[in-house]
Amino acid sequence: MAENKKKIIRATTVPKSLTSFCTGLLKELSEQYEVIALSSPGKELEQINTTDGVRTIAVPMERHISLSKDIIALFRMIRVFMKEKPYMVHSMTPKAGLLCMMAAWICRVPRRVHTFTGLVWPTTTGVRRSILMLTDKILCLCATHIIPEGQGVLQDLQAHITKKPMKVLGYGNVRGVDINYWDKTESVKEEGHKLRCRYGIDHEFTFLYVGRIVKDKGINELVEAFNELYSSHPESRLLLVGSKEDNLDPISEKSKEIIEHLPSIIMTGPVFGRDLVNYYSAADCFVLPSYREGFPNTPIEAGAMGLPCIVTDINGSREIIEDGNNGIIVPSKDSSALCKAMTNLLENKYLCNSLAENARPMIVSRFEQGFVRKCLYDFYNEIM
Repeated sequence: MAENKKKIIRATTVPKSLTSFCTGLLKELSEQYEVIALSSPGKELEQINTTDGVRTIAVPMERHISLSKDIIALFRMIRVFMKEKPYMVHSMTPKAGLLCMMAAWICRVPRRVHTFTGLVWPTTTGVRRSILMLTDKILCLCATHIIPEGQGVLQDLQAHITKKPMKVLGYGNVRGVDINYWDKTESVKEEGHKLRCRYGIDHEFTFLYVGRIVKDKGINELVEAFNELYSSHPESRLLLVGSKEDNLDPISEKSKEIIEHLPSIIMTGPVFGRDLVNYYSAADCFVLPSYREGFPNTPIEAGAMGLPCIVTDINGSREIIEDGNNGIIVPSKDSSALCKAMTNLLENKYLCNSLAENARPMIVSRFEQGFVRKCLYDFYNEIM
């Protein structure tokens, strides 16, 4: 009976994050706890009630700083916690973390847990950096338990934000990967071949990027590197899979012009589900030249699909990729180094095949979803 179970509230700022991080997890947790999912209102939040069978609560929250709306959201959160009386509140994403941890501290919720899936302030400057660091300090002050998603995030928090004890669960990823879903089976290979035919890709070596098409993800450097590579290797292709956010973090006009005039760069728009699996299958190498990450999922998905990866030397990415083993690590914001790595994999078939052979076994051993979730369940059992 639910009344005999301890109550847990899992919270993110927007419902899309809940579905991204917690699909299936909430249903499993509800076998042992009474689980409530909380976020801003949205169709994804409504779907969670159906897909995972847990109760949902909507509290409007702004992703960016909005003092008046944030104060209103805080008071709404306090009312929710006073009414529900949860034993634990576990938040993810920055704004939900700040509001939930403050409200849970005010309401004296016994277990106040926050997972840092990434940090924004290390790549910002000036007043904004100071504000972001202050909010993280307040969040950590109110929390009883802090989970950094990886060792890099843990080190940044320890150095600049809090001296509280922290624990990275498993190898750091909070979601894990369904290795049966992300698998290059014969049928998936066939769909990947169809995709290549659709885009006119025959034997050309194809690089793949999956994510938002924004400056912060290193798209400017990727486009510049590929443009240089293509001048000497016209047998190369680049698939850019994702949505543009020109109003928030636009790429440069130069990059836009190169994308528009170079037919070997193919922009597909956002792709999800089984269709995305097919895009991984269609590629020869995955590239993530991001400036910052918490613990990115796309290199894990790519690795599970047997793709060698080129990533930048940043938190999360360097914990998934071992340089020379399952991929190549290059400096961030360095298009020349990125071009050199891309050229190396294109020209050196032995190296590319060697990295590809190591890719899936490493992901399976460290980030298989069942293992990742067991690490969380063990943590819950320890603190509950």
